[in-house]
Amino acid sequence: MYQYDLIVIGSGPAGRRAAIQAAKLEKKVLVVEQGRRVGGVSVHTGTIPSKTLRETALNLTGWRERGFYGRSYRVKQDISADDLRRRLLITLDHEVEVLEHQFARNRVQQMRGRAHFIDPHTLEIEKSDGETLRVTTASVLLAVGTRPYRPAHIPFDGDAILDSDELLEIKQVPRSLIVVGAGVIGIEYATIFSALDTQVTVVEPRDTMLDFIDKEIVQDFAYQLRDRNMKLIFGQTVETVVREDGTGKCRVTLKSGRALQAEMVLFAAGRVGATDTLNLSAAGLEADSRGRLKVDPETFQTAVPHIYAAGDVVGFPSLASTSMEQGRIAARHAVGAPASEPPQYFPYGIYAVPEISTCGLTEEEVIQRGIPYETGIAHFRETSRGHIMGLDTGLLKMIFSLKTRRLLGVHIVGEGATELVHIGQAVLNLKGTVEYFVENTFNYPTLAEAYKIAGLDAWNRMGEGPKEAPVATAQSTDAATASVEPLPVAEPKKKAASN
Repeated sequence: MYQYDLIVIGSGPAGRRAAIQAAKLEKKVLVVEQGRRVGGVSVHTGTIPSKTLRETALNLTGWRERGFYGRSYRVKQDISADDLRRRLLITLDHEVEVLEHQFARNRVQQMRGRAHFIDPHTLEIEKSDGETLRVTTASVLLAVGTRPYRPAHIPFDGDAILDSDELLEIKQVPRSLIVVGAGVIGIEYATIFSALDTQVTVVEPRDTMLDFIDKEIVQDFAYQLRDRNMKLIFGQTVETVVREDGTGKCRVTLKSGRALQAEMVLFAAGRVGATDTLNLSAAGLEADSRGRLKVDPETFQTAVPHIYAAGDVVGFPSLASTSMEQGRIAARHAVGAPASEPPQYFPYGIYAVPEISTCGLTEEEVIQRGIPYETGIAHFRETSRGHIMGLDTGLLKMIFSLKTRRLLGVHIVGEGATELVHIGQAVLNLKGTVEYFVENTFNYPTLAEAYKIAGLDAWNRMGEGPKEAPVATAQSTDAATASVEPLPVAEPKKKAASN
């Protein structure tokens, strides 16, 4: 009846995972990507580029070794924009090559072009070569992602007044930078450029930043940023941004009347769903004011049952990792295959300098739910590995229920936080207790040992938990008087030959 079982619009994390999942279920799948290469925002302007830029900056500046050799230590004295871009291009080429191979191996059809709805089951595709064709499909997955929000009163010029996509194309590293917006993207880039010794000022209209992160972690993070002379201005709204003719510098005026000046301005105050070209009304759909689509959180169905949406276009948490899982679940539902529910707890990573990662409930959420709790904290400087690495900062916090002794949340700020969080994630999802961290052995010396320190910190205040009573069985009755024979020792099995 239809040419395809599933058409996926967009080849970012959600789109590519959905397409490959449906193809593995032997469905006919088409991916439509309007960019020049597959990968979407994640590969070309978002996740991979920003994390590559971060790693390059930390390596070339010698940031991780400054604890030993002093703040003046550098691996490369003069770091240019070309130095940053060189590693970025190598990484992007590799990512695209891997994706192209995955699509080819799983027989996923691809098409370059822009798609829009004609009716709920028909799409018109304007191909990159100028040809236009119509295709029909049983189901559709919208994984179009987002683009930077660009308000009319900000005079973007692609040179000194930029959005987060344009920042990757800068011609030189600025000596000073004003970042408008203290969300994840703004904070990541602000701290990366601070590590490059750029004088950074962050302006945020709200009184706080990163409100979904545990407040104690945010306070420690903010302290570290201010300690290295970053300016954080909260509760202030940008009135105007002007590039001065004489000096070429940018002047940012706040509604309070305060004026700021810098060589470059990054506007990173939000993103909008890239849904405006889809002709959603023809399919019976409507996006919100920020271009996002509302979906069922378990199936990722939109208001039209055979049309699904996943990834950043559905809003929070807007992570590549969760987008992949959303795409996989949506694809299984779309082709009629059984699907598991989305995981209850997933890790959230913020690749700032330093990193932040969290999983589970924050202390504020625990209090709101009225759960009696205790916390355990470990500083990275308390670990031998922290000393070896020259770490003066870094904090791991765990929250435990006093009633069940179960882990409720793990929150980390510091070097390697996005890697370390997975230990806490596993214990959290497996309903582990504080005893896991107290009674188990961790490699020494490692930063992971901070889990044991934090576990002991909580255990010292919680006290020893009740021991489980042995379960009575027929065989254990009158065990004191019954004669017990030793169990026979089993013959060792021969090792099976590997295939």
